[in-house]
Parts: sequence; structure tokens; C-alpha cells
Amino acid sequence: MKILICKICFFLSYIGYAQLPETDIWLFKVEKKDGKYTCTNPLNINNRKGYDNQPIFTPNGKQILYVGIKEDLQADIYSYDISKKTHTNITQSKVSEYSPTLLPSGLGLSCVVVEQDSAQRVWEFGFDGKFIKITHEQTDSIGYHTWLNKDTMLYFKLTEPQSLHALNLKTNEDVWLCNHPSRSFKKMNTTNEFMYAIKDSTMMEFRIYNPTLRESKLYCIYNSLNEDFIWHHEFGLVKAENAQLLRYNEQLKSWEILFDFSNNGIKKITRFVFDDKTKQLAIVSNL
Repeated sequence: MKILICKICFFLSYIGYAQLPETDIWLFKVEKKDGKYTCTNPLNINNRKGYDNQPIFTPNGKQILYVGIKEDLQADIYSYDISKKTHTNITQSKVSEYSPTLLPSGLGLSCVVVEQDSAQRVWEFGFDGKFIKITHEQTDSIGYHTWLNKDTMLYFKLTEPQSLHALNLKTNEDVWLCNHPSRSFKKMNTTNEFMYAIKDSTMMEFRIYNPTLRESKLYCIYNSLNEDFIWHHEFGLVKAENAQLLRYNEQLKSWEILFDFSNNGIKKITRFVFDDKTKQLAIVSNL
């Protein structure tokens, strides 16, 4: 029963193809001129009916990996070659893969996989889609995950109440961090500190966690439940809100508009990712 509840919780919006959110992935070039940043060369890389979501850039910045779901409701990981403008299904498996995430080694990716018995665990793959291993066989009911370092995985646990955990793969220690987390939690720069958010009925509370001290401190709040955010080495905390990306100005302790994509026909950004090497930005637009 526990596994069934988890599956329903994670894939509530995936019950039928007609109920899948219509999403496209857009690619932009990020340029800086006279101290100001702009996004240029807009390109809808999918431009089809269906679910295309959760993009990440490969380490060399030449491909975007993302989740694609078509009429058969099979979720696979696809690779988009930016220069060739071609899409390749790289997993083609009998299970469904979600949330592609770069491994700390940079030599492959990890995904949340809905297995045939409805378990939800993290699997590891090469960039060619070949299965490597299950990251931690004893840890189930995972909704989202990220890597703090090669030995520590942060994950969103779907059981009630939903919670955020840090799993040490060397010692098997599983540390509870909070209940009611957002689906985003991001490592900050080169330290082991990471940012996460706790949500209530009206707002997001952004917090910084120090794993060494096991201490959490409040960073800022925002009166919205849009969950996606990142930590950028230059911009700091950036979050999505409708067609805009906002950044938190630490000095002024206020939010300001970083980019506005409403002129591109984008109404709601639900995920986004920067690639610093190639100065590109991928965003997911709900249609």
C-alpha cells in the first residue's frame, strides 16, 4: 500500500495522456553587455504536443537531456543535440525515468525510476542510456533528488508527510532535514552547503543548510508557491514566477526581475537551468 500511495502522489498529473501538462523546452543564449544581461536567440526545441520537461545540460554543454512522454505514457530520457537540432531517445526502457541529474563524476546521469513493481528508486546510467546500477537499493519512495557530493544524495521522500533527506551512501545514514519541502534543493557553489525551501499554504521559506554543523538558517521568503529555483554562482538565488525569472538581491533584501520572457509567448516557467560554459539557458514553459 505504501508504494502504491507514493506512485499516486508523484504521478498525480500523469493519470492519463489527456491530463498531462503540455510543456515545451526553450533554449536561449545569455549575453552580457554594458553590465546588463539579456537572453537572445529564442528556440523552442520541442514545439509539439506532449510532455517535455526536466532539462539539464551535459558537462560539455553540447546536449540537453530531458524527460519526454508521448501517447504511450512511457517516460524516457531524450538527448537534444544543440548544434544538429536533433533528438535521440537514449533510454528506451520498460520502466519510466524522471528527473535526470548529472552524477558527481560527470560521467553519466542518475534518474528517479518508476520500476515495474511501482517502487521509485534512483538508477544510474551512462550518457548513452546504458544502465549502470541502482544507487541505493534500500531507499524507495523517491520523488526528486540531487547530489551534494559523490557520497551524499539529497532526496525528496514521498511518504506522508513529504520530507527532505540526506543519504550518506558510505555509512547508510539517512538524515531527516524537514517536512513539506519544495521539489527543488540546490548545492551552493563549491561548499557542501545547500539551499532548500519549505512551503506552506501561501509562501516559500528559503533556507541554507550546513551539513557539517547540521544547522539550518533562514535566507529569505517569497509569497508564492511556484517551487522551482536554482543557486547561481553569480546571480545567487533565482526563482521562476509566471513568465519571469527573479533573483534575490542580498544587499537590498528584495526580489528583482532578472529576465522576462512574456514577449516570447511564455506564460508560466516551471523549470529552468543555466549552462555557464556555453552561456545558455533552458526553460520549461507550460502551454
